[in-house]
Amino acid sequence: MPRYARAEREALADLLLALGPDAPTINEGWATRDLAAHLVLRERRPDAAGGILLPPLRGYAERVRRRLAARPYPELVAQVRRPPLWSPVSNPLTDELANTMEFFIHHEDVRRAGSGWQPRDLPTGLQSALWKRAAPMVRLALRRFPADLYVQAPGHGEISLGRGGEPLRLVGAPAELVLFVSGRQRVARVQLNGSTEAARRLRTANLGM
Repeated sequence: MPRYARAEREALADLLLALGPDAPTINEGWATRDLAAHLVLRERRPDAAGGILLPPLRGYAERVRRRLAARPYPELVAQVRRPPLWSPVSNPLTDELANTMEFFIHHEDVRRAGSGWQPRDLPTGLQSALWKRAAPMVRLALRRFPADLYVQAPGHGEISLGRGGEPLRLVGAPAELVLFVSGRQRVARVQLNGSTEAARRLRTANLGM
């Protein structure tokens, strides 16, 4: 069975080391050190990881993340590369489900912050795995968008949703759609077919989750 989560983790860890702690990412205000600390918190600090999604815990999570980011950078990246077996999100039973999309997205957060990047030629199996995870994300992020919206990943599937109104079609590879609906519209290589205004609204919508 392919281990896409492990492959994306290893590639990200290699890139983090190659670029150093102060390289940019596409996450506003975060350098590579900050992103590495986020990943370590998510896997190793269950007391604070809830703050990634829950606003009441966000302040505590950010304080923990900043303390982690102050650690020696090689040590931080080593913890990204080798997660603990006891972690609820990275043990052998959950790793592929919980981390394939997570590490793909954050790998691209670093890759696409540099100059001259191009989308990678990803294995069909990885694109399929990303589509399985993207479909629920698409439905959640775009269910209330004010258009008759069609999201299409050629060769993988199509989703129809939105509140109705003028038609708008969002087309891209699963990997690009994952980036788009996770709030990374400006670096996602997708096509938007519809009115200029509807496309603008979707490109600038707050889709981060």
